[in-house]
Amino acid sequence: MTHNSEIMAHILGVGIATLDIINYLDQYPAEDSEVRASAQKISRGGNVSNSLAILRQLGEQCDWCGVLADDSGSQIIRQALARDEIALCHCQIESSGTTPTSYIILNRLNGSRTIVHYRDLPELSFNHFAQCDLTRYQWVHFEGRAIDQTVQMLQHLKQQQPQLPCSLEIEKPREGIEALFPYAELLLFSRHYAEASGHKSATSLLKAVQPLAPRAQLVCAWGGDGAYAIEPKGKVFHAPAFAQSHIIDSLGAGDTFNAGMIHNCLAGHSLAVALHNSNRLAGLKCSQQGYTGLAARYQQLDG
Repeated sequence: MTHNSEIMAHILGVGIATLDIINYLDQYPAEDSEVRASAQKISRGGNVSNSLAILRQLGEQCDWCGVLADDSGSQIIRQALARDEIALCHCQIESSGTTPTSYIILNRLNGSRTIVHYRDLPELSFNHFAQCDLTRYQWVHFEGRAIDQTVQMLQHLKQQQPQLPCSLEIEKPREGIEALFPYAELLLFSRHYAEASGHKSATSLLKAVQPLAPRAQLVCAWGGDGAYAIEPKGKVFHAPAFAQSHIIDSLGAGDTFNAGMIHNCLAGHSLAVALHNSNRLAGLKCSQQGYTGLAARYQQLDG
Protein backbone atom coordinates (compact mmCIF):
# COMPACT_ATOMS: atom_id res chain seq x y z
CA MET A 1 0.00 0.00 0.00
CA THR A 2 1.62 3.20 -1.11
CA HIS A 3 0.46 6.77 -1.32
CA ASN A 4 0.71 8.46 -4.68
CA SER A 5 -1.06 11.14 -6.68
CA GLU A 6 -2.27 8.74 -9.36
CA ILE A 7 -5.95 7.88 -8.96
CA MET A 8 -6.25 4.10 -8.71
CA ALA A 9 -10.02 3.50 -8.43
CA HIS A 10 -13.27 5.40 -7.94
CA ILE A 11 -15.04 4.39 -4.70
CA LEU A 12 -18.49 5.29 -3.39
CA GLY A 13 -18.94 5.17 0.39
CA VAL A 14 -22.49 4.90 1.76
CA GLY A 15 -22.92 5.69 5.45
CA ILE A 16 -22.94 8.37 8.09
CA ALA A 17 -20.72 11.35 8.81
CA THR A 18 -20.68 12.75 12.31
CA LEU A 19 -19.35 15.65 14.30
CA ASP A 20 -16.77 14.31 16.77
CA ILE A 21 -16.05 16.27 19.96
CA ILE A 22 -12.94 14.61 21.37
CA ASN A 23 -11.78 15.35 24.93
CA TYR A 24 -8.26 14.17 25.79
CA LEU A 25 -7.86 13.06 29.40
CA ASP A 26 -4.80 11.80 31.25
CA GLN A 27 -6.87 8.92 32.61
CA TYR A 28 -10.46 7.73 32.42
CA PRO A 29 -12.65 9.64 34.91
CA ALA A 30 -14.46 8.06 37.84
CA GLU A 31 -18.24 8.21 37.86
CA ASP A 32 -19.73 11.40 39.35
CA SER A 33 -16.39 13.23 39.10
CA GLU A 34 -15.40 16.53 37.55
CA VAL A 35 -12.20 16.49 35.51
CA ARG A 36 -10.39 18.86 33.19
CA ALA A 37 -9.50 17.80 29.65
CA SER A 38 -5.89 18.38 28.63
CA ALA A 39 -7.02 19.11 25.07
CA GLN A 40 -10.12 19.14 22.91
CA LYS A 41 -10.59 18.57 19.20
CA ILE A 42 -13.70 18.98 17.04
CA SER A 43 -13.57 17.06 13.77
CA ARG A 44 -15.48 15.08 11.17
CA GLY A 45 -16.12 11.45 12.09
CA GLY A 46 -18.28 8.52 11.06
CA ASN A 47 -17.16 5.07 9.98
CA VAL A 48 -17.52 5.33 6.21
CA SER A 49 -16.24 8.90 5.99
CA ASN A 50 -13.18 7.91 8.06
CA SER A 51 -12.49 4.98 5.74
CA LEU A 52 -12.86 7.21 2.69
CA ALA A 53 -10.35 9.69 4.13
CA ILE A 54 -7.78 6.89 4.41
CA LEU A 55 -8.60 5.54 0.95
CA ARG A 56 -8.10 9.00 -0.52
CA GLN A 57 -4.64 9.17 1.09
CA LEU A 58 -3.91 5.82 -0.51
CA GLY A 59 -4.62 7.28 -3.94
CA GLU A 60 -8.24 6.28 -4.52
CA GLN A 61 -10.90 8.72 -5.75
CA CYS A 62 -13.70 8.85 -3.19
CA ASP A 63 -17.33 10.04 -3.14
CA TRP A 64 -19.59 10.04 -0.07
CA CYS A 65 -23.29 9.26 -0.12
CA GLY A 66 -25.05 10.12 3.14
CA VAL A 67 -27.32 12.50 5.01
CA LEU A 68 -26.45 16.01 6.16
CA ALA A 69 -28.48 18.25 8.41
CA ASP A 70 -29.01 21.88 7.49
CA ASP A 71 -27.16 23.30 10.50
CA SER A 72 -23.78 24.66 11.61
CA GLY A 73 -22.46 21.20 12.50
CA SER A 74 -22.86 20.03 8.93
CA GLN A 75 -20.70 22.93 7.75
CA ILE A 76 -17.78 21.52 9.75
CA ILE A 77 -18.35 18.11 8.12
CA ARG A 78 -18.58 19.62 4.63
CA GLN A 79 -15.35 21.58 5.10
CA ALA A 80 -13.49 18.55 6.46
CA LEU A 81 -14.63 16.30 3.61
CA ALA A 82 -13.57 18.97 1.12
CA ARG A 83 -10.11 19.15 2.76
CA ASP A 84 -9.87 15.36 2.48
CA GLU A 85 -10.82 15.63 -1.23
CA ILE A 86 -13.94 13.51 -0.76
CA ALA A 87 -16.73 14.54 -3.14
CA LEU A 88 -20.17 15.40 -1.74
CA CYS A 89 -22.08 14.78 -4.96
CA HIS A 90 -24.63 12.40 -3.41
CA CYS A 91 -25.69 14.16 -0.20
CA GLN A 92 -29.26 13.94 1.09
CA ILE A 93 -29.96 17.25 2.86
CA GLU A 94 -32.54 17.21 5.67
CA SER A 95 -34.08 20.42 7.00
CA SER A 96 -35.31 18.63 10.12
CA GLY A 97 -32.97 17.04 12.64
CA THR A 98 -29.46 17.95 13.72
CA THR A 99 -25.97 16.78 12.86
CA PRO A 100 -25.16 13.43 14.56
CA THR A 101 -22.61 14.07 17.28
CA SER A 102 -20.17 11.74 19.04
CA TYR A 103 -18.82 12.86 22.42
CA ILE A 104 -15.52 11.02 22.84
CA ILE A 105 -13.23 10.54 25.83
CA LEU A 106 -9.73 9.61 24.69
CA ASN A 107 -7.62 8.22 27.51
CA ARG A 108 -3.99 9.28 27.01
CA LEU A 109 -2.88 6.57 29.46
CA ASN A 110 -3.68 3.71 27.09
CA GLY A 111 -5.18 5.24 23.96
CA SER A 112 -8.68 3.85 24.60
CA ARG A 113 -11.72 5.76 23.41
CA THR A 114 -15.18 5.89 24.96
CA ILE A 115 -17.98 7.22 22.77
CA VAL A 116 -21.41 8.63 23.57
CA HIS A 117 -23.30 9.12 20.31
CA TYR A 118 -26.41 11.24 19.78
CA ARG A 119 -28.38 11.01 16.55
CA ASP A 120 -31.50 12.93 15.54
CA LEU A 121 -31.36 12.71 11.75
CA PRO A 122 -33.19 10.49 9.23
CA GLU A 123 -31.25 7.64 7.66
CA LEU A 124 -30.26 7.69 3.99
CA SER A 125 -33.19 6.61 1.84
CA PHE A 126 -33.11 4.06 -0.95
CA ASN A 127 -34.80 6.56 -3.27
CA HIS A 128 -31.90 8.96 -2.84
CA PHE A 129 -29.27 6.26 -3.36
CA ALA A 130 -31.05 5.06 -6.50
CA GLN A 131 -30.22 8.41 -8.14
CA CYS A 132 -26.47 7.66 -8.00
CA ASP A 133 -24.80 6.82 -11.31
CA LEU A 134 -23.19 3.51 -10.34
CA THR A 135 -21.41 3.18 -13.70
CA ARG A 136 -18.82 5.69 -12.39
CA TYR A 137 -17.47 3.39 -9.69
CA GLN A 138 -15.14 0.43 -9.30
CA TRP A 139 -16.18 -0.28 -5.69
CA VAL A 140 -19.03 0.60 -3.29
CA HIS A 141 -18.67 0.38 0.50
CA PHE A 142 -21.71 0.27 2.81
CA GLU A 143 -22.29 0.53 6.54
CA GLY A 144 -24.63 -2.16 7.84
CA ARG A 145 -27.39 0.09 9.18
CA ALA A 146 -31.00 1.08 8.31
CA ILE A 147 -31.56 -2.50 7.17
CA ASP A 148 -34.80 -1.95 5.24
CA GLN A 149 -33.23 0.81 3.13
CA THR A 150 -29.79 -0.77 2.78
CA VAL A 151 -31.08 -4.11 1.51
CA GLN A 152 -32.89 -2.24 -1.27
CA MET A 153 -29.67 -0.38 -2.10
CA LEU A 154 -27.72 -3.63 -2.33
CA GLN A 155 -30.37 -5.27 -4.46
CA HIS A 156 -30.46 -2.23 -6.76
CA LEU A 157 -26.66 -2.29 -7.11
CA LYS A 158 -26.66 -5.98 -8.07
CA GLN A 159 -29.49 -5.47 -10.54
CA GLN A 160 -27.98 -2.42 -12.21
CA GLN A 161 -24.28 -3.32 -12.03
CA PRO A 162 -23.91 -7.04 -11.18
CA GLN A 163 -20.13 -6.95 -11.74
CA LEU A 164 -19.57 -3.98 -9.41
CA PRO A 165 -17.98 -5.29 -6.18
CA CYS A 166 -19.08 -3.98 -2.81
CA SER A 167 -18.07 -4.31 0.81
CA LEU A 168 -20.22 -4.19 3.92
CA GLU A 169 -19.16 -3.19 7.42
CA ILE A 170 -20.97 -5.08 10.19
CA GLU A 171 -20.11 -3.18 13.37
CA LYS A 172 -23.21 -3.47 15.57
CA PRO A 173 -25.87 -6.16 15.96
CA ARG A 174 -29.08 -4.88 14.37
CA GLU A 175 -32.32 -6.78 13.89
CA GLY A 176 -32.40 -8.42 10.48
CA ILE A 177 -28.87 -7.40 9.51
CA GLU A 178 -28.18 -10.90 8.20
CA ALA A 179 -30.39 -10.07 5.22
CA LEU A 180 -27.57 -7.87 3.91
CA PHE A 181 -24.87 -10.56 3.94
CA PRO A 182 -25.55 -12.33 0.59
CA TYR A 183 -25.00 -9.19 -1.50
CA ALA A 184 -21.42 -8.18 -0.62
CA GLU A 185 -18.15 -9.58 -1.93
CA LEU A 186 -16.32 -8.48 1.25
CA LEU A 187 -17.90 -8.59 4.72
CA LEU A 188 -16.04 -6.75 7.49
CA PHE A 189 -17.13 -7.79 10.99
CA SER A 190 -16.21 -6.17 14.29
CA ARG A 191 -15.27 -7.99 17.46
CA HIS A 192 -18.21 -6.23 19.14
CA TYR A 193 -20.64 -7.79 16.67
CA ALA A 194 -19.07 -11.24 17.08
CA GLU A 195 -19.26 -11.18 20.88
CA ALA A 196 -22.78 -9.72 20.89
CA SER A 197 -23.76 -12.62 18.64
CA GLY A 198 -22.45 -15.14 21.19
CA HIS A 199 -19.08 -15.92 19.60
CA LYS A 200 -15.91 -16.08 21.68
CA SER A 201 -13.55 -16.02 18.70
CA ALA A 202 -13.36 -14.55 15.23
CA THR A 203 -13.15 -17.97 13.57
CA SER A 204 -16.31 -19.10 15.36
CA LEU A 205 -18.20 -16.14 13.92
CA LEU A 206 -16.78 -16.48 10.41
CA LYS A 207 -17.61 -20.18 10.15
CA ALA A 208 -21.12 -19.57 11.44
CA VAL A 209 -21.76 -16.75 8.97
CA GLN A 210 -20.26 -18.38 5.88
CA PRO A 211 -23.44 -20.26 4.84
CA LEU A 212 -25.21 -16.89 4.64
CA ALA A 213 -22.58 -15.48 2.26
CA PRO A 214 -20.89 -18.47 0.60
CA ARG A 215 -19.27 -16.45 -2.22
CA ALA A 216 -17.87 -13.65 -0.07
CA GLN A 217 -14.58 -13.05 1.68
CA LEU A 218 -15.33 -12.73 5.39
CA VAL A 219 -13.07 -10.76 7.72
CA CYS A 220 -13.12 -10.09 11.46
CA ALA A 221 -10.62 -7.87 13.29
CA TRP A 222 -9.94 -8.93 16.89
CA GLY A 223 -7.93 -6.09 18.44
CA GLY A 224 -4.60 -7.17 19.87
CA ASP A 225 -5.08 -10.69 18.52
CA GLY A 226 -4.90 -9.43 14.96
CA ALA A 227 -7.41 -10.20 12.22
CA TYR A 228 -8.96 -13.34 10.81
CA ALA A 229 -10.55 -14.15 7.47
CA ILE A 230 -12.18 -17.03 5.66
CA GLU A 231 -12.40 -17.46 1.91
CA PRO A 232 -15.32 -19.04 0.01
CA LYS A 233 -13.56 -22.42 -0.11
CA GLY A 234 -13.35 -22.41 3.68
CA LYS A 235 -9.65 -21.74 4.26
CA VAL A 236 -9.04 -19.60 7.35
CA PHE A 237 -6.31 -16.94 7.52
CA HIS A 238 -4.84 -15.07 10.46
CA ALA A 239 -2.52 -12.08 10.59
CA PRO A 240 -1.11 -10.88 13.93
CA ALA A 241 -1.63 -7.30 15.06
CA PHE A 242 1.05 -4.79 14.13
CA ALA A 243 2.25 -4.07 17.65
CA GLN A 244 3.05 -0.51 18.72
CA SER A 245 5.23 0.38 21.70
CA HIS A 246 2.72 3.03 22.78
CA ILE A 247 -0.95 3.35 21.83
CA ILE A 248 -1.74 7.04 21.41
CA ASP A 249 -5.15 7.10 19.72
CA SER A 250 -7.21 4.00 18.83
CA LEU A 251 -10.14 6.09 17.55
CA GLY A 252 -10.83 5.04 13.96
CA ALA A 253 -8.48 2.05 13.94
CA GLY A 254 -11.27 -0.21 12.71
CA ASP A 255 -12.21 2.25 9.97
CA THR A 256 -8.54 2.36 8.95
CA PHE A 257 -8.37 -1.43 8.84
CA ASN A 258 -11.48 -1.55 6.64
CA ALA A 259 -9.96 1.00 4.26
CA GLY A 260 -6.84 -1.14 4.04
CA MET A 261 -8.88 -4.21 3.14
CA ILE A 262 -10.76 -2.38 0.38
CA HIS A 263 -7.55 -0.91 -1.01
CA ASN A 264 -5.82 -4.29 -1.05
CA CYS A 265 -8.78 -6.03 -2.68
CA LEU A 266 -8.82 -3.40 -5.41
CA ALA A 267 -5.09 -3.96 -5.87
CA GLY A 268 -5.70 -7.67 -6.39
CA HIS A 269 -3.81 -8.86 -3.31
CA SER A 270 -4.53 -12.22 -1.73
CA LEU A 271 -6.60 -12.40 1.45
CA ALA A 272 -3.50 -13.22 3.50
CA VAL A 273 -1.57 -10.21 2.16
CA ALA A 274 -4.60 -7.94 2.57
CA LEU A 275 -4.94 -8.92 6.25
CA HIS A 276 -1.24 -8.32 6.88
CA ASN A 277 -1.20 -4.93 5.16
CA SER A 278 -4.43 -3.75 6.79
CA ASN A 279 -3.17 -4.68 10.27
CA ARG A 280 0.00 -2.68 9.67
CA LEU A 281 -2.01 0.35 8.57
CA ALA A 282 -4.37 0.10 11.57
CA GLY A 283 -1.42 -0.34 13.92
CA LEU A 284 0.19 2.81 12.61
CA LYS A 285 -3.09 4.65 13.13
CA CYS A 286 -3.05 3.70 16.81
CA SER A 287 0.40 5.27 17.19
CA GLN A 288 -0.71 8.76 16.06
CA GLN A 289 -3.51 11.23 16.67
CA GLY A 290 -5.92 11.54 13.76
CA TYR A 291 -5.28 10.46 10.19
CA THR A 292 -3.04 13.13 8.73
CA GLY A 293 0.00 11.69 7.00
CA LEU A 294 -0.91 8.08 7.76
CA ALA A 295 -0.37 6.75 4.23
CA ALA A 296 2.94 8.60 3.97
CA ARG A 297 4.12 6.92 7.19
CA TYR A 298 3.08 3.58 5.77
CA GLN A 299 5.01 4.25 2.61
CA GLN A 300 8.14 4.99 4.66
CA LEU A 301 7.61 1.79 6.62
CA ASP A 302 7.16 -0.16 3.41
CA GLY A 303 10.30 1.33 1.93
